[in-house]
Amino acid sequence: MPSRARLDEFIAVVEGGDHAGAIERYYTEDATMQENAAPQRAGRDVLVAHERAALARMSEVYSKCVSSVVEGDRVAIHWNFVLTEKSGVVRRFDEIAWQEWRGDKIFRERFFYDPTKVSG
Repeated sequence: MPSRARLDEFIAVVEGGDHAGAIERYYTEDATMQENAAPQRAGRDVLVAHERAALARMSEVYSKCVSSVVEGDRVAIHWNFVLTEKSGVVRRFDEIAWQEWRGDKIFRERFFYDPTKVSG
C-alpha cells in the first residue's frame, strides 16, 4: 500500500516532466499499463521504451495532477495533459489513471479518457 507521501513523490516526478523516470522508479518489473480498451503493455522495460518513444514525438509535455485518492492498494489520479508535438500540433486531454500498487510500487495501471476529446 502506498503512503500519501509516496504517491505525492510519484506525482511530483510526473509533473516535473520525468515520465519515463517515474516508470523506472515507481513501477514493478512485471508492471502492466492499458489505455482504455487497447491491448495491455507488460513489463517495466516495455513501458519505459513506449514512454520514451511517445515523448520523442513531443517538443513539450505539461502534466498536472488535478486530484488523487489513495484507498488501500488502489489509487486514482485525475490528470490534465497538454502535449505539443514537434509538428506544432497541441493536444489537451483529461485522464483518470487507475492504479493498483504492490507495496510502494505500481504493478497495474489503466488509463481512461475520451479519445474523441483529445483536442488539437
